[in-house]
Amino acid sequence: MIPANTTGPGGIIVRYGDTDAAHVLSVYADLRCPFCKRMELGLGAVMERAADEGAFAIDHHFGTFLDDSAGGSGSLEALAALGAAVDEGQKPFMQYLRALYADQPSEDVDAFADRDFLLRLSGEVEALHTDAFRQKVMERTYLPWAAQVSAAFEASGVSSTPTVLIDGAPVAVINSLGYAVTPETFLAEVTPR
Repeated sequence: MIPANTTGPGGIIVRYGDTDAAHVLSVYADLRCPFCKRMELGLGAVMERAADEGAFAIDHHFGTFLDDSAGGSGSLEALAALGAAVDEGQKPFMQYLRALYADQPSEDVDAFADRDFLLRLSGEVEALHTDAFRQKVMERTYLPWAAQVSAAFEASGVSSTPTVLIDGAPVAVINSLGYAVTPETFLAEVTPR
C-alpha cells in the first residue's frame, strides 16, 4: 500500500507543490527531531507559501532514526499516520505535519507510538475528520510504506536532521544557537539569483 500524492520509487517522497516545478526544495526530517520542530515552526509556513507561489516544490524525505537512538517506534508510527494524511491531499498532509510538530513530545517520550494520540492531533485538520483516515491510522495501513520511506532516508547519505537542499545545494535552516533562521535569511538562500 502506497499513499496517493507521493512520488519516487515506492512513493518514498512526499511532494508538496507543482509536480513539474523548476526548482525543488528537499527536506530531510525525523518527526521526533526537536530541531526539525524548530525548523517547521519557524519556516514551515514560509516554505509552504513559497511553494504555493511556485518558487519551488518541496520534497519531504522522512527518517526514523530517533526510534533507534531514543527508543520506541514513534517516528515510524507518526510517519504511517502522516501517510494516511497524504492520501487525503497535499494541504491535509501539510496541516497534519504542522500539528505533529506543534505537539511533538520530548525526544525521550514515545507518545507518537500511541495511535490515539496521533488521532487526537489530527483533530485540528478538518479534512482528516473521516472514518477512512481514522481506520488507516488505527490499522497501521501505511506502516510498511513508512518503513520503506525510512530505508530510503538511510540510503540517501543524509546523516542529520533537518537537512535542507535547494536543487541539491545545502540551505542553512538552523542558526548557531540551534533555532530556525529568519524567514528573510531562508528566502534569500533559496531564491535563484
